[in-house]
Amino acid sequence: MTSKQKIIAIVGPTASGKTAIGVVLAREFGGEVISADSRQVYRDMDVIAGVPTMREMRGVPHHLLRVASPKALYSAGRFTREGARTIAQIVKHGHLPIVVGGTGFYAETLLGKMVLPEVPPNKKLRAELVKKSAAELFLMLKKLDPRRAGDIDAQNPARLIRAIEIAEALGAVPELSDAPQPPFDVLWLGVSPATECLEEKIRARILARLKRGMAAEAARLRAQLFKKRFNELGAEFSLLAEHLDKKLTRPELIEKLIQWELKYIKRQLRWHKRNKDIVWISDATTARKEAKSFLER
Repeated sequence: MTSKQKIIAIVGPTASGKTAIGVVLAREFGGEVISADSRQVYRDMDVIAGVPTMREMRGVPHHLLRVASPKALYSAGRFTREGARTIAQIVKHGHLPIVVGGTGFYAETLLGKMVLPEVPPNKKLRAELVKKSAAELFLMLKKLDPRRAGDIDAQNPARLIRAIEIAEALGAVPELSDAPQPPFDVLWLGVSPATECLEEKIRARILARLKRGMAAEAARLRAQLFKKRFNELGAEFSLLAEHLDKKLTRPELIEKLIQWELKYIKRQLRWHKRNKDIVWISDATTARKEAKSFLER
């Protein structure tokens, strides 16, 4: 009987320190990082999406960053296919795959924690839905499937449309459930944010990104995309567009981005709390201990 490939997954909300812990474990245990982030897969938005810099990577290979054009939706299905190929390449090199990211849906489908519903695109339905606003789509989903509406990004039209499509076909979006035969032996590490200073940390991150040129990056990206597609990338893009159009001052933009990040973190935590395999940690020392024990057993 062949033993399953060991993989470490580091998940958790924004501003929890996942990236740094992933790099620490990769350097210590001979690993390579696969990013599980629905923003960082796109090119031309490094600052907005918080793509790790070369300095932050500290020489550790990182995969599935900047692999797609922002002009078209990058799906969880595509991420799963490309992630599986990347895992195979890392293992072939004799290294340890380490999946790091806050998009729990990506990490869990890649590692077999949940299986994507086999619902093909409904072109007729999509043609009708694409005309609607995010608020209208969210209300539709809430009527069809209140449970899924409770943990979805209510301002992401692409995700809402796919959820409605699945709910229309199956009656509801299937709940997260363990795959009958998970393909990997996974250590799930969840990084808990330090809640007592979370808002200050998020403020510092936003200020740093604005200093690095987040607004200018948004302006360049918006020039490449249709307005609807730009807004589909997430609520922070809509807020940046309002700022570029002088509808929001810089201080107003900062405060709205902070509030959006705090709400996003709550949604991320709700999602991750459903995964009962996660071992929750708060620092790299604990992560090292858990990883060492996992790899030696």
